[in-house]
Amino acid sequence: MSAAMPHTAMVLAAGLGTRMRPLTDDRPKPLVEVGGKKLIERVLAPFAEAGVRRLVVNVHYLAEQVESYFSGGGPFEVVFSDERAELLETGGGLVKARPLLGDDPVFVFNTDAFWSPGSPEPLKALAAAFDPQAEDERLLVADMGRTLGFDGAGDFFMDEDGRLTRRGEAPSAPWAYAGVRILKPQVYDGRAPVRFSALKVWEEQIAAGRLKGLALDAFWLHVGDPGALRDAEMWLGCHGG
Repeated sequence: MSAAMPHTAMVLAAGLGTRMRPLTDDRPKPLVEVGGKKLIERVLAPFAEAGVRRLVVNVHYLAEQVESYFSGGGPFEVVFSDERAELLETGGGLVKARPLLGDDPVFVFNTDAFWSPGSPEPLKALAAAFDPQAEDERLLVADMGRTLGFDGAGDFFMDEDGRLTRRGEAPSAPWAYAGVRILKPQVYDGRAPVRFSALKVWEEQIAAGRLKGLALDAFWLHVGDPGALRDAEMWLGCHGG
């Protein structure tokens, strides 16, 4: 049984943006512009079109700027998970935000990657594929042959049923995590709100056969540093983005 389209998404906006310096010396990474639009604008547009209406946004670095950005109205109800006291990373941040997420499946996404064209279809496909009875999370994954700005050797292997395994010691893997996933919030119940990576949770799910992927049917751009930003702007200039 597939999940309905989530109405809530968590925006991971607390990071320091270290690799994007000096552009992040005076602004958080979500507010860096690429091709005349803030990264957060490019990332959020498909969620609004897909029907997401509520955002849980974690904040830490230059938190006031992130809060100010979301104060101008728009299509979303926004609540903040405040990590000013301690940056909790991708796992601990979800634990802290858990009371705000509700009990229905939610999207969780990064703010430094987007696909082009910025259609809501990948999100609709991700929600349609997600089966909460058979899996705990489903990750949108990008074909390494259709990416720009990703400097790794791939993150995952994926079998014909969508089950994911980490690249491990292999020299390369065909799929990169595309920065968006759908999950059951209950996965983070009972965990301590301490600093840890979501990779720890994924390892548990992989061992249980409950982490799956869905191939992104679009070109994916990862904007993690100034060089990748320049490349993305050149690509967008050539492709009408």
